[in-house]
Amino acid sequence: MSLQNRLKFDSPQPDLLDRAAQPRRKKKGDAILAVVLVIFGLWMIMPIIWMISTSFTVSTEAFTSPPKWLPIPFTFENFADVFDYMPFGQQFFNSVVLAVIQTGGSLLVSVLAAYAFSRIAFPGSGTILVGMLSALMIPAQLVIIPVFIMMRGLHLVDTLAALWLPALINVFQIFFLTQYFKTIPRELDEAAKLDGAGHGWILFRLLLPLSKPALAALAILSFEASWNGYFGPLIFLYSPEKMTLPLGLVTLQNGFGSAPAAVVFAAITMVVIPLLVVFLIFQEQFVESIASAGLKG
Repeated sequence: MSLQNRLKFDSPQPDLLDRAAQPRRKKKGDAILAVVLVIFGLWMIMPIIWMISTSFTVSTEAFTSPPKWLPIPFTFENFADVFDYMPFGQQFFNSVVLAVIQTGGSLLVSVLAAYAFSRIAFPGSGTILVGMLSALMIPAQLVIIPVFIMMRGLHLVDTLAALWLPALINVFQIFFLTQYFKTIPRELDEAAKLDGAGHGWILFRLLLPLSKPALAALAILSFEASWNGYFGPLIFLYSPEKMTLPLGLVTLQNGFGSAPAAVVFAAITMVVIPLLVVFLIFQEQFVESIASAGLKG
């Protein structure tokens, strides 16, 4: 072999050098992406940080310019004043009861309906499901009057039942679980039936354990919708001791003596924290549900 060919053979090839540089470029790109995401993440949570900081400072420092990111002077008085301006404890209890009943009840009804649509063949099942889905295109403001008349006829106005009773039928949850159940092989059902299992065993002992990510995601969405709901409580509730927290916060700012801004921020902080705790508990199942739904199509 000539010296020229030997040098050409021994020198690193361009494609080999490019392959060796790919991991370094990937790490550099991941680092840049991480920095960009951190910047955007901090930008998005800045209002929450400012709100929490303001809730721990005196009212005279609430709207200083530029805003203070550290609560100086620091105080807990705003949180204590919340209970003087509004029945926060009772409204917090009302929101918890409503969120638990609405989330658990709607999931139970949705699970039963989704099992029927996905596993039991009956005449008109497809038509009924399409009809229910078409109801999603109707704004809630258009049906609130007949619902109010119905609740008034049942003597449920100014009660929590007027809010959670109509919410038991959640069309989105029924459709989502129906599609999710269809991704689970029916051979598992047939094997269970050979062992003498009925519909109840198949649903609660077979399908539900395999659907934990989907149930967790729906539980988060339902709890959040109930906890932050304002339109329904505004229509059906008028007694301060029957109100939920979103409606109570509005009356705290505009009524009940018009509380200072720092007190309002303290109340909002106490409202937001439970929702963040619920999300942190179920975030892994929520992400897993979204990922599995994307993989299963």
